[in-house]
Formats: sequence, C-alpha cells, structure tokens
Amino acid sequence: MRVLVVEDDGKIASFVKKGLEQAGFAVDRVSSAEEALEMTKLGRGSRNPGERPLYDIAVVDVMLPGMDGVTFIEGLRKKNLQIPVIILSAKRSVDDRIRGLKAGGDDYLTKPFSFSELLVRIHALLRRVTMSRSPVRLETADLFVDLLTREVVRAGRKIELQPREFSLLEYFLRNKGQVLSKTLIMEHVWDYHFDPQTNVVDVLVSRLRSKIDRGFDTKLLHTIRGVGYVLREPQKDIPKD
Repeated sequence: MRVLVVEDDGKIASFVKKGLEQAGFAVDRVSSAEEALEMTKLGRGSRNPGERPLYDIAVVDVMLPGMDGVTFIEGLRKKNLQIPVIILSAKRSVDDRIRGLKAGGDDYLTKPFSFSELLVRIHALLRRVTMSRSPVRLETADLFVDLLTREVVRAGRKIELQPREFSLLEYFLRNKGQVLSKTLIMEHVWDYHFDPQTNVVDVLVSRLRSKIDRGFDTKLLHTIRGVGYVLREPQKDIPKD
C-alpha cells in the first residue's frame, strides 16, 4: 500500500513517514498542496505520466503554504480522483471538521495526535475502500491472503510475514503472471530514494520466497534473470486421452 503525506511541518512529516514505513507502507512526502496535486496527476509520483493514481490513501494537513489542504482535496475530487483522504488539523471546531469532510475528506484527525490512532484510522479507511472496490482475499494455487486480517496460508499452513514481506506478496498477487522489475518493486514497496544498484529487492524477494516456497513441491515465485521476478500460478497437467 502506498501513502501520500502532505505536511509542511518537517518534524511531524518525518514522524508520520517513519511510522508508516515501519508499518509496511511505501510513503511519499511533499510539503505543499501544489506538489501533491502534481504527484497525484502524474500517477506514479513524478515518473510515469498518464498512468492510474498510485496512492491508496493520502494524509493531508489543512494549514499548508499557498493552497490549503481543503482546497487540495476539492481539487482531487473535481478531477474525479477518489483517493481516500485523512485530514490532519490543529483546528478543532465542528465547523472546520464539516468543511473538511464536505470538501471530500474521508476522516478528520486533530493535532496533536498519537501515531497509533492515525494508523488505526488508516487501516479502517483502507478496509472500507477495499471491501467496496476490490477483493478482500487474494489467491493463487494453494496460497491464500486475507487483506483484512493479513493472514497468509499455503496448503493449510499459516505463514507469518513481516509488513514489508506482506506488501511485496500483495503486489505480486495483484500482478500475478506479470514480470515485475526491481524498479517497479522499489516504487511500490519502498519510496523513490533507494540506489537502483542496491540489493534490497533481492534480499526481500529471497526472504519472501523462503517463506512461501520452501518446503513445498510447487514453486510460485520465479526469477527472470536480467529482468525481474514473477509470481506464476503452476500450470495444470492436461489429461491424456
């Protein structure tokens, strides 16, 4: 899951970004609404114009330099970008909350806030969106993933995954049969600041493979040398006449 954090306070932004990354999210942070609109317009941050919006959710401060957060949300909705938005604000009045929610915000959290509460609200909002827009369960062969409980089971055996491993497996399952390059994996599971020559992708894929393939006769995760990785459903034997 990928989160866009729109916050001009460096301390708060770093606090939220670090916490979300530790929880297994990929996070992009910008400090102005203008930058945020550009990121959402381009889809994949600033790299691949014209593709679908990349962000699963946005966390947006109200008081931003230039365009404020509420105007940013109105801009998203006018462009028919239905990215779920949690509003952060020091404003506590009922009128301020109503204004933010009427503009298209999905939830409203007042400052100061605890990160644990923000994380719970993010998960709750993503559950609602997941249940209404996409499957809550992903599967291939004898591997099943419940996106709500975050339970992973293969051939009846429960598999424990770390947050980043779960995010990678979800990405593979949503794109099963497609070869995913290291760059694509880094964009979806991390942020854009990793050195392309780093081996973090290889290490994470190796860890995931050891958990979902080791001890099973049929291997699901495959390396395409020089290209990337693919999660491939095993081919069924064609019965002979």
